[in-house]
Amino acid sequence: MSTPDLNLLVTLDVLLAEGSVARAAQRLRLSPSAMSRALARLRETTGDPLLVRAGRGLVPTPRALALRERVSRLVQDGESVLRPAEKLDLQKLVRTFTLRTSEGFVETFGPDLIARIGADAPGVRLCFLQKPNKDSASLRDGTVDLETGVVGEATGPEVRAQALFRDRFIGVVRRGHPLDKGDVTPARYAAGRHILVSRRGLDKGPIDDALQPLGLERKIVTIVGGFSTALALARGSDLIASVPGRHTENLRAGMHSFPLPVSLPEVAVSLLWHPRLDADQAHRWLRGCVRDACAEHFTDPSTRGSAAEG
Repeated sequence: MSTPDLNLLVTLDVLLAEGSVARAAQRLRLSPSAMSRALARLRETTGDPLLVRAGRGLVPTPRALALRERVSRLVQDGESVLRPAEKLDLQKLVRTFTLRTSEGFVETFGPDLIARIGADAPGVRLCFLQKPNKDSASLRDGTVDLETGVVGEATGPEVRAQALFRDRFIGVVRRGHPLDKGDVTPARYAAGRHILVSRRGLDKGPIDDALQPLGLERKIVTIVGGFSTALALARGSDLIASVPGRHTENLRAGMHSFPLPVSLPEVAVSLLWHPRLDADQAHRWLRGCVRDACAEHFTDPSTRGSAAEG
């Protein structure tokens, strides 16, 4: 029995990650014809077509899907074995990390995170990007080092996730708003004029679904794409913003916050990264810094803002 060419593992890993011969060839700095020949060898070696044409693209076979995570781990382990082990010297570390976060995360957790990193590693720079969607492509292709958000269907199956905190939606109005005083009942809440936050421009959300069994319906006056925009509008008007408490803690300063009068499930916010960075010492240190910065804010989001205002 001939010894298999282990170099094919790297090729297979990239092909399964990219789902395209042309993109895999570009990533490995090979010609498309050379990559096509490598795919032919992989098909012969595994006895499976691995990637088959569907329309104008390629889709993985069940065997390829079963192999994807296993092959990725093997390649990462191999790279780790061949990489010289060096002790991380944070004072000498010079590196830029790119973080893709939801709106409000930087305002709430950024100052503490930047202070922690500056104290430990003055040569490290953070680049924060906005998060227009939940697609994992930027983690997969390496343009983003870390991401925060809710794990969903759009999150790649290979992406690592670690829970940071749980968040829940609260109502926010300007000081002096009618809802600033007294109990906020479902009827009082629904009777107001509301801002809906939807990145996809939807005209209703989970809050509306929770009000429906009570025979209540919100009047949505405007739809915006982010929480900071919603809070800015609420701060200067009689509109009501419904936002996640911990994500918007600093953005809500000077405003009145209250628990929503309907039952909604909490949202688990996680730290996301690609498994190829699992063993990277600097990346592990950065993940710890993010976790520590978020841990400082593990208090009740609806009372923390109100206490500061009272």
